[in-house]
Amino acid sequence: MSVKTKTKAIPQELALALCQEIREEQHGKWWRWTAWWCWGCEKASGGEPAKMCWHSHPEYRGCTQVNARYAARALRPTSH
Repeated sequence: MSVKTKTKAIPQELALALCQEIREEQHGKWWRWTAWWCWGCEKASGGEPAKMCWHSHPEYRGCTQVNARYAARALRPTSH
């Protein structure tokens, strides 16, 4: 992964979409630490995006799960 991919700002709409996607995947999987992370974030924020982990950093990089998903998609080759 390049340094540029690690530090590039994530568009707010995309960060929200990635967060929602991750939360849906984690729902009901209480045995995973990632599910607990999402559960805690959602409970602490009251479901309000402006209070969620990913929103806590100016470039929407406050959540390690959103960051990892964004980086993985940035590295994925595009089909023509």
